[in-house]
Amino acid sequence: MTFTYPAVFTPHAKDSGFHAQFPDLECCEADGPDLEDAIENAREAAHNWITVELEEYEGDLPFSTHVEDIGLEEGQFVRMISVRIKLLPDND
Repeated sequence: MTFTYPAVFTPHAKDSGFHAQFPDLECCEADGPDLEDAIENAREAAHNWITVELEEYEGDLPFSTHVEDIGLEEGQFVRMISVRIKLLPDND
C-alpha cells in the first residue's frame, strides 16, 4: 500500500542542509546535509511512523493535508513524500 503525505522542508541556517517536518504525522521529522538526503531521511521517518501506527494503533492514520492549506514561512517549501508499505496478514 502506498501512503503519501506532505513534508515541509526548511533550509538550515548555518549549512546547506534541510529539516523536514510532516504536518500530519505527529513528531515525525528528519534532517539531511542536502536536499536529496533530507528527502530520503524524511521518507524513512514517515515509513517508520506509519509502520508503528499500523502495528500498534490498528491503522488509524490521519488524512493528508492539501498542500494549499499548509502555511509556509519564508524559505520553506513542500514536497509530497510517498511511502510504500507491504501489508501482511496477521498470523496471531
